Amino acid sequence: MALMIDLGVAELAATRFAISPLSETVSGLQQLGDIDRHPINLRWLRWAADELAGHPLDLSHTLPLLVNDRPSWPEFLVPAPLGAGASIEDDLAALQRTTARQVRASLRRVFGEELPDAVAVLAAQPAAGLRVIAAELRAAHDRLIAPHWSRIRAVLDADVIYRAKQLAAGGAERLFTDLHPDLHWCDGRLTLQEARRRTERVVNRGPGGLVLMPVVLGSPYVLIKKSTSTQTTVRYPARGVGALWTAGTRPPAGSAVRLLGRARAELLEALRSPATTTDLARALGVTPSAVSQHLGVLRESGLVARERSGRNVLYMTTALGASLSGTTT
Repeated sequence: MALMIDLGVAELAATRFAISPLSETVSGLQQLGDIDRHPINLRWLRWAADELAGHPLDLSHTLPLLVNDRPSWPEFLVPAPLGAGASIEDDLAALQRTTARQVRASLRRVFGEELPDAVAVLAAQPAAGLRVIAAELRAAHDRLIAPHWSRIRAVLDADVIYRAKQLAAGGAERLFTDLHPDLHWCDGRLTLQEARRRTERVVNRGPGGLVLMPVVLGSPYVLIKKSTSTQTTVRYPARGVGALWTAGTRPPAGSAVRLLGRARAELLEALRSPATTTDLARALGVTPSAVSQHLGVLRESGLVARERSGRNVLYMTTALGASLSGTTT
C-alpha cells in the first residue's frame, strides 16, 4: 500500500536537503538492534560490535524507544535539522527543545496509552528524560559515528550534490523518481509505495517543505515521518554507500597500475567512495601534498572529478575512472 504527502508548489519550493549526524547515530543503533538491518552495513556492524564488546554503552533510556516490537519509534529523536549540515550539538539541542506535550503525544502514538515502564519515566519527566537521552546519544555518536564521520559525510555530501543536479536537469519528478524506486511525485502528491505497508495513509505534514536526508547507516527503505513537531523528513539510502566500507581495501586493478603507476592506481581505488584530500592522505599513509599532486594528474586525465561542498572539496571517480578501476558509477 502507500504513504502519501500532499506537496504543492509552495511546499516543493521550500523543500531542502540536510545532513544529520544524529540521524546516522540513531540509524546505527537500530542497525545494531537488528531493525531493518541492511547487509551493506555489515563491515561497520562488525567493527561496532567489537568496539562495544569490551566497553558497552549505557543506552538504558534510549534503546527502549528505538529497539522494540513496535512498527515505529518516537519522531522527536531525529528532529529536522535547521541547516544543511548541522553538527551533533545542533541536532541534540533541537532534540531537547521538544516540548513535554510533543514528547507525550509522540510516545502515545508509538506505544499507546499503557506505556512500558522504561518509557513511562520519560513521559512523567520529559525535560529531564530528554537530557539523559541526549547524553546517551552523544556518547553513542562519539564512540560509533565520529571515528568514521569524515568518510560518511563525504558520501552524504556527494549524494546531495548528485540530487541537486538531478533536480536541475529534470525537476521534482526526476528528483523523487531517482531518489528511491518506491518514491514517486505526480500532480502535487509524493507517494511512497511499499509492499510491506498494509494501509494507505496521508502524512500529517509539518510546516513548510520537506527535508530530504540521505542516510548511510540506515535501512534499505525510505523513512517518512507520519507526524512531526518539526518539518517532515524523508530519510533515504544515500547513493554510493556500497563502496564506503570497501574502498581502498583491495589491490588496484592491474590495468590501472600499468597505465597510471601504483600510487595513482591506489588513489583511484580509494576513490570508489568520495573523499577529501585529508581522508585520502590518512587512508594511504602519504602527505596531503602528494595526494593533491596525484589528484591533479587524474583530473587532467578525466578519471577524477571534484565538487565543493561548503568548506570541503570532494573528489570522486568519473565514469571513465570507475571503468578503469573495475567499478561502475
